[in-house]
Amino acid sequence: MSISVLGAGAFGTAMAVTLSQNGPVTLWARDAEQVQAMRESRENSRRLPGVKLPENVTVSAEIADALQAETLLLAMPMQKMAGFLDTHSDTLTGKTLVSCSKGIDLSTGQGPTALIRAKVPGVRAAVLTGPSFAGDIARGLPTALTLACADHSEELQAELSTPTLRLYRTTDTTGAELGGALKNVYAIAAGTVIGAGLGDSARAALMTRGFAEMLRIATELGARPETLSGLSGFGDLVLTCTSTQSRNFRFGCAIGSGEVFDPSITVEGAATAKALNKLAHARELEIPVAAMVLALTEQSISVDEAMQALLARPLKEE
Repeated sequence: MSISVLGAGAFGTAMAVTLSQNGPVTLWARDAEQVQAMRESRENSRRLPGVKLPENVTVSAEIADALQAETLLLAMPMQKMAGFLDTHSDTLTGKTLVSCSKGIDLSTGQGPTALIRAKVPGVRAAVLTGPSFAGDIARGLPTALTLACADHSEELQAELSTPTLRLYRTTDTTGAELGGALKNVYAIAAGTVIGAGLGDSARAALMTRGFAEMLRIATELGARPETLSGLSGFGDLVLTCTSTQSRNFRFGCAIGSGEVFDPSITVEGAATAKALNKLAHARELEIPVAAMVLALTEQSISVDEAMQALLARPLKEE
């Protein structure tokens, strides 16, 4: 099968690099100047500096070039996906669309595969998610991800695996999507704890209680608990709550330390916190940590106030 990666951010570029081990890959970016620079330098210096693009990675700003492939990896911010699907729905029929986005669409409350199926009826939709940083994938460091697809496709699993990228498959698209989306909210919280100097013990407690909230909301929405305990849930939570390579963690650190965060950097967890709290409110679910993250991102509460609000909650059994 032929593959195109739509979106030349760090993760999209990394996937194009690693998948080129299996055959030719087209990497599409909407910015023609960025594409020209990548062609000349054979490097995405803006998003993934220091990683050379293999010869069989074709970089293009023409969407028609990318849409010739049978399998399309959608490596774009979650809040941009609906607009892309609306624009190109007529040319996506019959393709396999694999979302690499982690988040919840704010306007519909849907995850990636539900959004894809709603915008392009009858299309085959999957999601690729789990604990990974673009630089690790691009440099060939061992990485394991979850591939969620309703038809349990071993063929797609083999197509997207490489000698250093190991995929585990599941049919639980809901669980895989929610794990990848919700962990970003708690990565912001973990970063806030560290940025504010509250210590590693506080971070460990917050991660544990955050994971309990992830299970609560995900199972309410139809996810299987074992999916959340796997790579796409617990695995991704651990990675993003403990590394400065995580944009969401760095954003939280900035909140905790009172620094200004670069507004050009996409922080999916901020939008997801808003969508998550809306979903929880509609279902009368208690998610106090996520509620504090939303308040912090909206600057309606201070870090000290958020900490005191959580510590003052009634004592209870675990």
